Amino acid sequence: MKKTLFILLMPLMALFAVAGCNTIEGAGEDLESAGDAISDAAK
Repeated sequence: MKKTLFILLMPLMALFAVAGCNTIEGAGEDLESAGDAISDAAK
């Protein structure tokens, strides 16, 4: 029972991990763009 549950949940957990990385990467790119815009405005 535990082994079957583990096998079923592992792909789901991996999917959430990948989705989380993509979300954090996107947020980092947004912050970088905002920082570049502020730097350009300050020049």
